[in-house]
Amino acid sequence: MKNGAKPAAFANMTVIDVDTHYTEPGDLWTKRAPAKWRDRVPQIKMHEGKKFWFIDDKPMNFAMSASVIGPGLKKIYDTDFFHLSVDDVDVSCNQVKPRLAAMDHMGIDIQIVYGNLLGFGGQRGFLVAPKLRLIATQLYNDAMAEMQEESGHRMYPMAMMPWWDMKVCLAELDRCAQMGLRGINTNSDPHGHGLPDLSNSHWNPLWEACSALDMPVNFHIGASDDSQSWFGTSPWPSFTDDRKLALGSAMMYLSNAKVVGNIIYSGILEKYPKLKFVSVESGIGWIPFMLEALDYQLTETAPAANDFLTMKPSEYFKRQIYACFWFEHQDLISMIKKVGVDNCMFETDFPHPTCLFPDPLKTAETALGTAPEAFRRKVMGGNAAKLYHLNV
Repeated sequence: MKNGAKPAAFANMTVIDVDTHYTEPGDLWTKRAPAKWRDRVPQIKMHEGKKFWFIDDKPMNFAMSASVIGPGLKKIYDTDFFHLSVDDVDVSCNQVKPRLAAMDHMGIDIQIVYGNLLGFGGQRGFLVAPKLRLIATQLYNDAMAEMQEESGHRMYPMAMMPWWDMKVCLAELDRCAQMGLRGINTNSDPHGHGLPDLSNSHWNPLWEACSALDMPVNFHIGASDDSQSWFGTSPWPSFTDDRKLALGSAMMYLSNAKVVGNIIYSGILEKYPKLKFVSVESGIGWIPFMLEALDYQLTETAPAANDFLTMKPSEYFKRQIYACFWFEHQDLISMIKKVGVDNCMFETDFPHPTCLFPDPLKTAETALGTAPEAFRRKVMGGNAAKLYHLNV
């Protein structure tokens, strides 16, 4: 492993990037699918003169890379990346060996990895019937387990859950744990698909299983139908696409505030004290205010909640919820202390828009270089290693 790119502040540390993405290659599903499913699983075909992803022989969307890392590790700005297919970007976006080389170039030792095509919470699988949806999810998880092994355990993808069916979800969770995957990625708003919301006892078997297996539950921004578009609903219609992307990206971080608030108020953390949740790609600056507001409003407007919550919302957060930072600079050391030094982890979002590439550790050093060494070790890798059970 080449660590020459690491600045002095992190020179002797294992740096773990807890939010990166994998631009799925066109044959990810077809080369693993049984013959009877090969023509129906996700695959790339030409449609209206462009490469499109298809599933069940129906067009899903343009085969967009969702990457701003062009060939030769050149970063692309503005909205030009909208027009790049999965074959137009740098090979580090979807090939393991080039990804490891890019990690070495950036000084990153380990990455936690999320996919793109089926949605950050698997919600786009609802385009097809449950059986095909399950096959696509299982094949994706197979590919991710293979990638973890091929990377020499430097890339750790999060398993995608078939959350629409509890029985198959529990079976897939156990299968993924047996394959060595270290956490799950699931939908934050299943009630948008006619299922109970996550506070309902319907989900207790999943929380019990994740708790028993010590598999953290990751909620990536954009993990539900109402938050998966590039622009979201925040920008005004008159804005140009670049301004819509900038504002939509900034406001999407805050979408996870409702996820965190609902998890805490639901009583899930009270019932399952060993269960861990991660708010992915949402930043940390909003968290102290949000926790103070949750503490205040619980006593002001919902005193009966004390019947099933024995701690303050902020205390549940410190015990069981993690958050990720990357671009934030302003008084970051103090902000991390407010959120909790044990609750914060570093990410780059490589190779997505807003990623810290090309020099993420220089950015982190500027903000964290004066922090004590123990502090830096925790937030730059130690917390992630403990949470995801990584041997570092």
